[in-house]
Amino acid sequence: MDIVFTEHAKERMKKRKISEEEVKEVIKYPEKTEKQEGLYYAKKNIQRANIEVVYTKDKYIKVITVYYI
Repeated sequence: MDIVFTEHAKERMKKRKISEEEVKEVIKYPEKTEKQEGLYYAKKNIQRANIEVVYTKDKYIKVITVYYI
């Protein structure tokens, strides 16, 4: 499934130094995923920190934002 990033997500990833590869890893192999009001919240501990990716899923995955937890 294709993954696209909103401008907001790209800005947050740049600011927080989180790569596209890390975000894709969280989406593909999450430790925990929750769904609330149509949004998915995928969480994973990557090598340097815990991050959460918020996205929608329809014909493709659209990453809304990314942050450390």
